[in-house]
Parts: sequence; structure tokens; C-alpha cells
Amino acid sequence: MPKISDAKVLIISTHGYEKSELEVPRDALRAKGATVHVATLDGQKIRGWEGPDWNGEAEADRKVADVNAFDYDALVIPGGQINPDLLRVEENVISLVKDFHNEGKVIAAVCHAPWVLAEAGIVKDRDMTSYGSIRTDIINAGANWVDAEAVADQGIVTSRQPDDLEAFVAKIVEEIEEGRHQRKAA
Repeated sequence: MPKISDAKVLIISTHGYEKSELEVPRDALRAKGATVHVATLDGQKIRGWEGPDWNGEAEADRKVADVNAFDYDALVIPGGQINPDLLRVEENVISLVKDFHNEGKVIAAVCHAPWVLAEAGIVKDRDMTSYGSIRTDIINAGANWVDAEAVADQGIVTSRQPDDLEAFVAKIVEEIEEGRHQRKAA
């Protein structure tokens, strides 16, 4: 069984991420011994969102176009309204999500980030959750929407909002330690 302390986790994000939804998983997974890299669209630091305005920045370790799913055990996508909406139209991002999916690796998306999973075509017939305002989008993409702190379905972890981040991180750890997950190709 894989251990979280040996895991490599990739967080993909761009400007407008919900500050806590990037920082809490990044810092908590690092504290558990995982290697965590942040990849952005241009490989540069990004600006976060908190409450009603911009707040804080996150350093980038990589550029999305330069990362490979085969080098990681898990993918985490923070939410916020802006970040996932910008990510879901990027071909490199969608291709990367599909690669993680096809390799049976853990994919975790919080808040509005399940939009990215829907765009990648990997939500059909899955139990998932999301921020309440995109519930209909996730259902229309074919998922079985569940109102819960964190939901895992064959290594795909979803969560609703910042208040659920502790359960979200715990589910990510649990799914990584289960190892690869069998799935149909996206």
C-alpha cells in the first residue's frame, strides 16, 4: 500500500483560486510528508481570492504544459469561481485531467473545481459533490450529486466549500493510500 509520506501531489491552479482551497490541501499534504508541486498556466505565481477581494499569492513550481501525470500520484484542483472557469477552457489542463483519470490516479476537486472534471468528461455515473450553485451543472454532466463534506468515488474526491477542507484532505490521503483505481478511459 502506498503511503502519503511517499506520495507526489500536483495542484493545478491559476489566478482567482479560493485562497484556503489551495493553501490548506498544499500545506496539510506537505505536513504529512507528501511532495506537493503547484503548476500554473504560465509557471508564474498566481493571485488568490478570499472573501470579497483578491488576497495573497501562491508560488508556482511548474508550468501546466510541462507536467506529466505519470510523475504524480494525485491531482488537486482548488475552487473559487474564477480559477476553475479559466482552467476548464485550457486544452493542456483537460488533457492532464484525462491522463490522471486514465492512469487510475487520485483526482480531487473542491467547490467550483468539479466544472473542470465535467469538462474532461469524467463525471458520468459518479457520486460527487460541489459548491451548491453548480449542483445542476454537475448533475447535467451525468453525476449523482450528493450533499456531503467530501465524496470519493473510485479515487475521484470532491468537496463543497472551505468549511469542508479537513474532510477533503482526509479523503485525499485515504484515496492515495488505496493506490490506483480502475476506471474506463475518458
